[in-house]
Amino acid sequence: MKNTPSKKMSTLGRVLRYVGKYPVSLVGTLGFAVLTVAATLCIPVLFGDAVDCIVENGVQWEELKEIFIKAVGAIAIAALSQWLLSLCNNRISCHVVRDLRKDAFEKLKALPLKYIDSHSHGDTVSRIIADADQFSDGLLMGFTQFFTGVLTILGTIVFMLITNVKIGIIVVLATPASLFVAKFVATHTHKYFKEQSATRGEQTAFVEEAITGLKTTQAFAHEEENEAKFNKINDRLEKAAMNATFYSSLVNPSTRFINNLIYALVALLGALDVASGVFTVGGLTKFLSYANQYTKPFNEITGVITELKSAFACAARIFELIDEQEESSDKDNAVLDNANGDVALENVAFSYSKTKKLIENLSLSVQPGQRVAIVGRTGSGKTTLINLLMRFYDVDDGAVKIEGQDVRTITRKSLREQYGMVLQETWLKSGTVRENLKMGKPEASDEEMIAAAKAAHAHSFIKRMEKGYDTVLSEEGGNLSEGQKQLLCITRIMLAQPPMLILDEATSSIDTRTERKIGDAFDKLMEGRTTFIVAHRLSTIVHADCILVMEAGRVVEQGKHAELLKRNGAYAQLYNGQFA
Repeated sequence: MKNTPSKKMSTLGRVLRYVGKYPVSLVGTLGFAVLTVAATLCIPVLFGDAVDCIVENGVQWEELKEIFIKAVGAIAIAALSQWLLSLCNNRISCHVVRDLRKDAFEKLKALPLKYIDSHSHGDTVSRIIADADQFSDGLLMGFTQFFTGVLTILGTIVFMLITNVKIGIIVVLATPASLFVAKFVATHTHKYFKEQSATRGEQTAFVEEAITGLKTTQAFAHEEENEAKFNKINDRLEKAAMNATFYSSLVNPSTRFINNLIYALVALLGALDVASGVFTVGGLTKFLSYANQYTKPFNEITGVITELKSAFACAARIFELIDEQEESSDKDNAVLDNANGDVALENVAFSYSKTKKLIENLSLSVQPGQRVAIVGRTGSGKTTLINLLMRFYDVDDGAVKIEGQDVRTITRKSLREQYGMVLQETWLKSGTVRENLKMGKPEASDEEMIAAAKAAHAHSFIKRMEKGYDTVLSEEGGNLSEGQKQLLCITRIMLAQPPMLILDEATSSIDTRTERKIGDAFDKLMEGRTTFIVAHRLSTIVHADCILVMEAGRVVEQGKHAELLKRNGAYAQLYNGQFA
């Protein structure tokens, strides 16, 4: 989408609001910029006086010594104030980027699951990391050079007009040519920087996906296809970066060319005035120094504008993330404690896309302590039903109720605390085995943890690990097998013992012998707890109190295993398809 001026101004205004949080550093930046420019502008005056002292009166060492001391003092003040200016700018830049990243990361906590499902993880990471770094570099350069550049331009204009009005006016009138060239080039580079940021995010997303799925890629011998796709994205990034760099690099030499023409004109006119006696040699020296100082900030500022274009393109991507619609607030909702497991769905309708219907008029009543199995072909709506129970998504119509309360009137935290989930895709964090097992119940004793691990048949392989329960696991479990990781997740649930359970292919990665052993522990865990079991292996749910057969988001059959087999309907087809 093409950026409108109002949108650019909005991005600039928001950046300034972040900068405004640090008024001391901002005032320091302005103050030290003024001091740097003032000291720098004094130096040509002193050198001009020294030249006149030598040319007109001969070498006057005492006078030259005094001028030299003053010049050294001015140079020292300029250097010190420039250093302090850089410190203030670094503080502003680092703090603003820290705040941006903090706000963006906090936003992730409030984003609905539909955003996570519909946006690339790598692109989101790129916005928070790479785009923030790019923005930091542009902001630092902008604040370092922009203030001093503007003040230098204003200061040199005043000094040039005081020194020689005629030549000063000529220099000022020639300036718009430099500004026009800079504006023309900078305006046309923004789209390339925006394209570069977007393509960089796409590349980060692909690399993240490629690393995560490396085993699958190797298993299907898909390395060459992945390499070809990466090269295609990389070539687009190279093209976008080259365009952005090429067009932005035109700014500086173009303005330098015009500024050098102005400098040559000043030198010619000044030399003629010296020849006619209007100007002294020292006065011309001062004026040429000011003319050089006057044109130099234009070269720097045009470079700053280019960097700021890139920085604002990156900032806009971060603000897009920060501006995403959050989940509806539930701070005033009721808190659900110690649920008994009474769950009901009343005429529920839901779809991920408005153009494609999924669940319609789904009604279900589950009594406390029941074991409800949910079966059906891929895409029938099994996982969607779980998402609605946990309120990862809100229903479009109807209601999901727990203990007679609509889940939309209950805080999400208290609702989800009532469920224990074991999913087909395991999740472990970086930390010790103990920290991973006690995640759902931090106050549990080691004796309770070990008892749960023994019940889940995980204790034996944990003890064989290098440091037992104190072994540090890397992200996603490191070198543990899928079965071992799933046993740790099962142990976590057995330790927490929540009021209700959701088992989504909870034993899919476990061998049949271990699954039979865990079956007894699961049976004990499920006693008195409402349990929803999503299963593809129908042998695991033959003893369920109720089996729901789903097709295209609808419950087409409902009953116990034996009853459904007698009906010879959809369930019988699924079952016989596995065991015929």
